[in-house]
Amino acid sequence: MVASDPDASLVDAARTGDETAFAALVRRYQGLVFAVAHRLLGDRDAAEDITQETFIRAYLSLDRFRGTNFRAWVLLIAHNAALDYLRAVRRHPHLPLERAPEQRSETGVTLQVEQQGLVAALEAALAALPLEQRTVVVLVDVEGLSYEEAAEVLGVPVGTVKSRLARARVRLRASLEADPRARELLELTGRLPHVEPAGHDPAADAE
Repeated sequence: MVASDPDASLVDAARTGDETAFAALVRRYQGLVFAVAHRLLGDRDAAEDITQETFIRAYLSLDRFRGTNFRAWVLLIAHNAALDYLRAVRRHPHLPLERAPEQRSETGVTLQVEQQGLVAALEAALAALPLEQRTVVVLVDVEGLSYEEAAEVLGVPVGTVKSRLARARVRLRASLEADPRARELLELTGRLPHVEPAGHDPAADAE
């Protein structure tokens, strides 16, 4: 790991068996992992299970971590755990997968919009996206990862992240404009209900 990585010292200590150091890493990223899993799966209980499973896998795999970005690495583990869960759901359809959008607002991580009706409409539109598009929206637009970090999490080129995100944003806007509640609010706000993370170039989405 490089010295500039804010997690380097904690990871190095955790590798030596320092449980306090690993607990600090868990506290630092458990909210992020839960938020991503919850938005991908739409189920709070499943997201809690995925969060626990993610940090168990991370702890057991610390010796094999050779990267320089612990946050991206732990989100990669969470993403894979969520995919494992979805595969299990497909094999056993009685397992919960999606709750109705109005039941999914309990998470403490929300998009930065003031209008509650627009948030509800966005949740429904987000849930309707294909999983690969929903994932890049959650990682980049909701959680603020860079394109490079999202690419590392998903194991795809940066260009693929940008193209998926561009398509997802188009679908989100179309869904919101088709919703009478959201259309009125969009006309008032004049913007999509997400904030561009600092340093992102919207023009690059077309690449």
